[in-house]
Amino acid sequence: MNSNTYVRHFAVVLAVAAGMSCAGVANAAKLIEKNGDWSLFIHDAAQKKICFAASQPAESSPADAKRDPVYFYISAWPKDGVKTEVSVLLGYPIKKGSDVTVSIGGASFKLFPQDDKAFVADPNDELKLIDAMRRGNDMKVAATSEAGVVTEDSFSLRGVTASLKDLDQKCE
Repeated sequence: MNSNTYVRHFAVVLAVAAGMSCAGVANAAKLIEKNGDWSLFIHDAAQKKICFAASQPAESSPADAKRDPVYFYISAWPKDGVKTEVSVLLGYPIKKGSDVTVSIGGASFKLFPQDDKAFVADPNDELKLIDAMRRGNDMKVAATSEAGVVTEDSFSLRGVTASLKDLDQKCE
């Protein structure tokens, strides 16, 4: 899957997630399961079912950085054959030409930025990242905003394995 397809798919996830925060469309995505610090949501759109496991950071630095909410997503679109697409919404425009780095234990993964989001370019690296998430306890996401502010978000991985299992079993 190329990066343009990732961006298109992630835009749908963001629309669903944004809809969850708006009172008028609060039922756009349904919370199916909460596993530790991760939650599984399903949205049955007219033509496509969209599912995603999501988590917010346990800690963010700098604490006074002005930004929108941060989310780490693992998404699935069963009709398109997408099972585990990784993306992160950083809450600010990312500096052009910079990388977003996800670190779990001794492993490090580079994501490419697109506005305020980041994606894994290589499907093999995406599978390695998912595997590291399953084996890890926590994960750090480092990025630089357009304004030059370096941020680091720490996510708990408690519950990610169960959420991935639910994503696979409940999103058909």
